[in-house]
Parts: sequence; structure tokens; C-alpha cells
Amino acid sequence: MVDEIQTFRIADYAVFVITILISVAIGVYYAFSGGRQRTISEYLVGSRAMKFLPVAISLLVSNESSVMMLGLPAEAYVYGIQWIFSAVGTCVCQLLSVFIIVPLMHPLKITSIYEYLQYRFNSTAVRLLGTVLGMLNNVWYMGIVLFGPAIALEPVTGFSKLGCMISMAAIAVVYTSIGGFKAVVWTDVFQSIVMYLGMLAILIKGTVSVGSPAKVWEVADKGGRMNFFNFDFDPTVRHTFWTLFFATILRATGTVFSQATVQRISSTKTQREAKWVLIIMAPCYLVSLSLACYEGIIAYAYYETKGCDPLASNKLSDPNQMIPLMVMDLFRSLPGMPGLFLASLFSASLSTLSTHLNSLSAVLLTDIIKPRFRNMTELQGTIILKVSVIIFGIIGVGNALLVSMVGGPLTQVTTSLMSAFGGPLTGLFLLGCFFPCANKKGALGGVVLSLILSAWMSLGQSFSTTLKKTPWLPPASTAMCTANVTSGMLEKTASTS
Repeated sequence: MVDEIQTFRIADYAVFVITILISVAIGVYYAFSGGRQRTISEYLVGSRAMKFLPVAISLLVSNESSVMMLGLPAEAYVYGIQWIFSAVGTCVCQLLSVFIIVPLMHPLKITSIYEYLQYRFNSTAVRLLGTVLGMLNNVWYMGIVLFGPAIALEPVTGFSKLGCMISMAAIAVVYTSIGGFKAVVWTDVFQSIVMYLGMLAILIKGTVSVGSPAKVWEVADKGGRMNFFNFDFDPTVRHTFWTLFFATILRATGTVFSQATVQRISSTKTQREAKWVLIIMAPCYLVSLSLACYEGIIAYAYYETKGCDPLASNKLSDPNQMIPLMVMDLFRSLPGMPGLFLASLFSASLSTLSTHLNSLSAVLLTDIIKPRFRNMTELQGTIILKVSVIIFGIIGVGNALLVSMVGGPLTQVTTSLMSAFGGPLTGLFLLGCFFPCANKKGALGGVVLSLILSAWMSLGQSFSTTLKKTPWLPPASTAMCTANVTSGMLEKTASTS
């Protein structure tokens, strides 16, 4: 029985540690190569000389994170596959941005997206308000991203959630602070390889274990998980085609009007290359999220076939732990594969963390500090950037502790919390872009009012104890639970939680 509990072996730790060391090594390399990150331009936008392909990959993986690796499969497992239309809506938004956002932003040669607000409204107040909302939005998202892997690492390794979050933040801080934008981009490229290897391993092994793709579809369809189309116009329904597709096109505008996106667009030499960044990213993002949803469908078919639903049998209480549990079950006899999954999960989160750490430091320096200290030298600026990365890493851990108090799939947590600040901020950019008659007074008033309303709805959705929750779909069978041996560490954690 002891052997059953010790499912995370030396080979798994080895794969995991090697992945982390390579990421840190990339940061060290860029700390001592090229210009050695001694100028603000090199540290924040790679001296505006980056190639479009690595930048596209970086933007892709920085938008995925643990929310995709854990939250989307959990969403599909308990609510069905309909979330996939959100991915389609996001893809459409990104393709539209090729012809709208890139021609608007790239010629400005800005470092911070909030500089655009200064140009558009000729108002420092509007720029500062947008900056604060954007920073709050990014810090919240860092908390979500840090919390996700901690869910998986705690039951598998025995590390505490806090220890996992601190370790992950520390790693991201190290290579981001010393290597700057170039280190962030190239670690993203490496981490994308690890991430997709982990996903493919789960997809292939899971499908084979169930029988075939056709068998997975058949089992999931009988369980009500293949619920693609719901055209209900009832606004109280959790998800419909209308909210997942059309509303997501609008919501995804917030990811386009983000510091991370504009920073990457601005890092390319020409507008044509900037367009290719989004052209490449959009379909790849759709494929990635579709595969993540399919993981959740495979998980349902797998446990239905085994006859033991982990949630219904109380082996797990959190649907976000479903994929880590399935990985331990699938790869019990293959040392190193659970480590690859955790490395891929860590990579997905590190790519997002490093992106937001770099972006937050860019915004702090460009929009808040430099306007007040105009005689700042390049050396002083880079020192401030590196110190601010450390500070934001600490703040991210604190927010992760707050996020841990919110229940539900990570997709739901992300949508609820990010809407509070992201909605009004997106509205501000859309107002500036498409309504020439809008002025600074209208912009300030509209943002403040929408912030109050969206925060009330979003935070109420996340923390309310009286709000009626949408019930999960019927669980998989539990007829064979007494005959199954599950991953010991996960079972132990669930039984004591």
C-alpha cells in the first residue's frame, strides 16, 4: 500500500526540476548577453527588434496558464463541452484585432498601452485611472494563475499550497527580473513545448484507455457532456451559445487591449510582423482551448468506464484536481510522465506569471514613475524595473491566498474576478477607439459608474453565500468505486480536507 501512495517518484522530480532549471538558465543567459538589459527599451520591448514567431508563441502561452490546464477540463467535466464556443469567440476577436488594433497601436511606438489614453483624451487623469485598473486586473490574474498549480502540486508532492505558490512566484521573479523581455519570450517558447507535450500525453493515453475517440464521444454524449448548442435567451442560464460566443468576442477585447499584447506588438520591427503575431496566435489559441476541453471529456469517459466518479465518491471535492488525479491513474506505471504533466502545468503558469510581472513593471515605470522623475537615467530605470518585479511577485502570492477562498472551476473564478476591473477598462479603450466625440469627462464618469456596477456583480458572484449555483451535470457511475485503487496522495488529501 505504501507503494500506491508514493506515486510521485524520483524520475518525476527529475523531469520537473530540469524544466525549471532550463527556464532559469534562459533568464541568466539574457542577463549576460546582448546589451545585458541595461536599457529600458531592451528590458521591456527587446529593443523593438523581436521576430514575430517567438513573440506569437509567447503571447499564445501567456494567455493560457493553469486556467486552461486545469480549469477548462474541470469545466467540461462538470458542465459539458459548451465552453468551447468561448474559444471560438476569442479567436474571432483576435483576428478582427489584426485589422483594427495593430494599425492603431503599432505606429505609436508606445511601451505602455495606457500612453494611448493620454494621447486620445489628452488627460493624465484618464491615463492614471486606466493604469490603476489595468494593474489591479493583472495582479488579480496572477493570483489565479499561482493558485491553479498549487491545487495540483499539494496532493501529489505533499507541499503546502502556500509553499507551492511562493516557489512558483520566486522562480518567475528570478528569470524575469534578470533577463527582461527577451528572457520572458524565449522561456515562453521553451515552456510551450513542455506544456503541449504534457497535454498530448494525456490526450493520447486517455483516449487509448477509454478505447477510441468514438468511444470517448459515445460515453460523454450519454452523460450529457456533448452539449454544444444551447440557444436559450434566458439571461439567468449559466452559459448559452449567445453568452459564450458573442459576449466572449467583446470580453476578449480586454485581452487585446492589454499591456501584454501591446508590449509584444510594439516589440516587432514592422506593422506587418505585428499583424502576423495575432494571425498566428488566433487559430493556435482556438486549438489549444479545444484540446483542453477535450481533456475534460476524456476524464469523464475514463471514470465512467472505470465506474468511479472521483467527485461523486468524495475522493475529490474540487473539480480543478480532476486532471492531476487522472494523470496519476493513467501513468501509474510510467515513471516520469506525472512529472512531465506537472512540468507542463508549471510551464503554463510560469509563462503567464513572467509576462504579467514584466508588464506590471513596465506600466509602473512608464505611467507612474517616469512622468514624475523625467531626469531618470537608463540605469536607474532598469534597477526600478527589476525591484518592481520582485514586489509584484510578493503581491501576486497575497492575491493567490484570496483567490483560494473562491470556489468553482478556474474558468468561473477567472471570468468573475477579472470582469470587475477588466470590463470598465475595456469599455474605456473601446470608447476612445470608436467614438471620436467622447471626451475626458465622459470617459472618467463612465468608467467610475461601470466599475461600481461590474464590481458589485463580479465580486457578488464570487463570494456570495446565498446566490444559487448552477448544479453540475449528473456524475459518472460510482458502481465500481470500492474495487478501484486510486492515487494515494490525492485520495489522502481529499479525505482529510
